[in-house]
Amino acid sequence: MSTTTDASRGGMRVHVQKFGTFLSNMIMPNIPALIAWGLLTALFIDVGWLPNADLATMVGPTIHYLLPILIAGTGGRMVHGDRGAVVGAFSVMGAIAGSDLIVANFNATLPADAAQLGQVHMFIGAMILGPLSAWVMKRLDALWDGKVRPGFEMLVNMFSAGITAFVMALFGFWVVARVVNEVMDVAGNIVETLVDNSLLPLTSLLIEPAKVFFLNNAINHGVLTPLGISEAAESGKSVLFLLEANPGPGLGLLLAFSVFGKGIAKATAPGAAVIHFLGGIHEIYFPYVLMKPKLILAMIAGGMTGVAINVAFDVGLRAPAAPGSIFAVYAQTASDSYVGVTLAVIGSAAVTFAVASFLLKLDRTGDGDLAAATAQMEANKGKRSSVSGALVGPGATAPGQPIHEIVFACDAGMGSSAMGASVLRRKVHAAGFPDVTVVNKAISSLEDDWDVVVTHRDLTDRARQRAGSAVHVSVDNFMASPRYDEIVEMVREANGGGAGGAAAATPVAADEGAMGAGSVLVDDAIVLSGTARTRDDAISEVGGLLVASGAVEPSYVDAMHERERSVSTHMGNLLAIPHGTNEAKGDIRRTAISFVRYPEMIDWNGKQAEFVVGIAGAGKDHLALLSKLATVFVDDEQVARLRRAQSAEEVRGILEGVRA
Repeated sequence: MSTTTDASRGGMRVHVQKFGTFLSNMIMPNIPALIAWGLLTALFIDVGWLPNADLATMVGPTIHYLLPILIAGTGGRMVHGDRGAVVGAFSVMGAIAGSDLIVANFNATLPADAAQLGQVHMFIGAMILGPLSAWVMKRLDALWDGKVRPGFEMLVNMFSAGITAFVMALFGFWVVARVVNEVMDVAGNIVETLVDNSLLPLTSLLIEPAKVFFLNNAINHGVLTPLGISEAAESGKSVLFLLEANPGPGLGLLLAFSVFGKGIAKATAPGAAVIHFLGGIHEIYFPYVLMKPKLILAMIAGGMTGVAINVAFDVGLRAPAAPGSIFAVYAQTASDSYVGVTLAVIGSAAVTFAVASFLLKLDRTGDGDLAAATAQMEANKGKRSSVSGALVGPGATAPGQPIHEIVFACDAGMGSSAMGASVLRRKVHAAGFPDVTVVNKAISSLEDDWDVVVTHRDLTDRARQRAGSAVHVSVDNFMASPRYDEIVEMVREANGGGAGGAAAATPVAADEGAMGAGSVLVDDAIVLSGTARTRDDAISEVGGLLVASGAVEPSYVDAMHERERSVSTHMGNLLAIPHGTNEAKGDIRRTAISFVRYPEMIDWNGKQAEFVVGIAGAGKDHLALLSKLATVFVDDEQVARLRRAQSAEEVRGILEGVRA
C-alpha cells in the first residue's frame, strides 16, 4: 500500500514539475518584455519618475494586448513551431475581447457612482489558448500530411491555419474568457483575504518547500505572476512578485553553512551564496536543504519573515524579478518600496541564518553527502542542473545521473555539426555505449533537455543560453578533437561499464538515413582541381557548383559567405564544409553536395584546406553522405585515396564504399 502511495505521489510530483516547467517556458522568454513594461510604468505614468502623458499611453496596450499575445505565441511555438505560434497568438485575441465585453457588461449594471471593474489581463488565457490552439493545429496537420496534391500545399497550409486561428479565437471569446475571469476573481478574493487578515506570510509554508522540489513554477507562473501583473497594472506594484523571488532566505542558509557547516558543504557555500544572491540562481541552495531536510524550517521561517516585512511596509515590484537576483529585484522595485524590500531581504536572511545555524550546531548526523543531495536535486528537477558543477565540480555529473543524450550543435545544424556528431557517435559507440544517442541540431532549435552539448568554441555561449542545464564541451577541430575522448570518459564515469570493439555492430543512426551518396552528389558537382586560391573564392566555387546543379538559388552562396564570417567551417584534417545560414534554408531547392579538391591547398583562416565540400541540406538526405565523409577524413588511407583519385566516379566510389 505504502509503495503504491509513494509511487503515485512521485508521479504526481513529476506531473506538477512538468506542468510548472511548461508554464515557466512560456513566461521566461518574455520576461524582457515585462521588464520593458515595468520601465514604462516606472518612468511615465502620472506617479512615475518622469511623468509623460503621451508616452504613458503605451502602458495599457502593452499589458493588455502585447504581453498576452507574446506569451500565447511562445506557448504555441513550443507545441507546433511557427504555425502554432501564429495560431496561438491570434486565438488569445478572442479571450481578450471576450473578457473586455464581460467587464463592460458588468460595469453597465453598476450605479453611476460605483467603482468600475478594471480590465482582466489574459495571461492565464494566453497560457491556455496558445498551447491548446497549437495542439489543435498540429493534430489537423497530421490528418492531411502527405495527402495534399502537389502544388496545393501552400494554399492548404495558409487557409487551415487561418481557419483554425479563427475558430480558436471564437472559443477563447465564448469559453476561455469566462473561465479565466472566474478563476481570477476567485484567486483575487483568496489573496485579498490573506492580505486583509495578515495571513499572506503563511504562503511560505507552501512556497519554500515547493521551491526545493521544483514545484514552485506551477505556483509562481500559474498563479502569482498573472495575479501580480493584474495588481501592478492597477496600483503600479504587487507584493506577490516577492513571495518566491526574495533571495534573502537562500542567502541566510548559505551563510549559515559558511560559518557552521562542515566538509565540502562549508567549502562550497560561500561560492554558492554569490551565485544565488547576485546571479539569481536559487536552485543552487536546494541540495543543502535536501542534505539536511530539517533546514526547511529555517527556509520557512525566513520566507515568512520577508513576506511579513513586505506586507508591513506595503512594498511591491512593478513586474516579475527573473532571475531572482538582488539586482533584478531592485530593478523592478517600485519607487516607494526600496526601504521595505531591503529590510525584507535583510530580515529574511537574518532569521534563516539564525534558525539554520542553531539547527546545524545541534546536528550530530555528520557532514552530509552534498554530491548525493545534488543528485537528488537533479532527480527532483528531472534534468541536470546548470549550477551543479559549482557543488560537485565543473563538468562533473552527480551520482545517479547517467548520460543518455548528446547533441552536437552548430549555427545551421546542417554541416559541421553533422560531421562532428558522426565522429563522436562512432567513438561513443566503440567504447561500448550503443544506447547513448549522439545527434546534431541547430543551436536555435535546442531545448534544455540534453545531457551534453558539444559546439564549436565560438558558439558555446549561445548554446549555454539555450541549454543551461547541460554539460557544455567546446571543440575546435571537428574531425579529430581530443575533447571527444574526454566526452567518452565522461560517459564511462557517469554510466559505468563500457567496452571497446562495439562499433562494428553499431548501425547507422536513424537520422543519418540509409541512402547512398549518389542522390545528393552528382558527377557534375565534383571538381578534382579547383581554381580558387583564397577561402572566399573557394566558397564561391563550391557554391557555384550547387547553383549550376539547380540545387540552390544564387542568394544561397551569399549565405555561405555570411556563415563563414560567423563561425569557421574548417573541420580539421584538411577538410572545410561551407554551407549557408539557418535562415537561408528557404533558398535550397533540393538537397545537394559539391566536392572540390585543391592540390595547392587553400589558406582557411590560418589552416590548410585541400578538400572543400559545399552543402545544401533541405532535409536529412545529406546526413548519410556527411557521415561517410567523416569516416573518410579520420582515416589517412582514405584521404590519400581521395588525393590520388583521377575521376568524379572514383571520388564517388570512395565515398560510397566506406561504411558510415
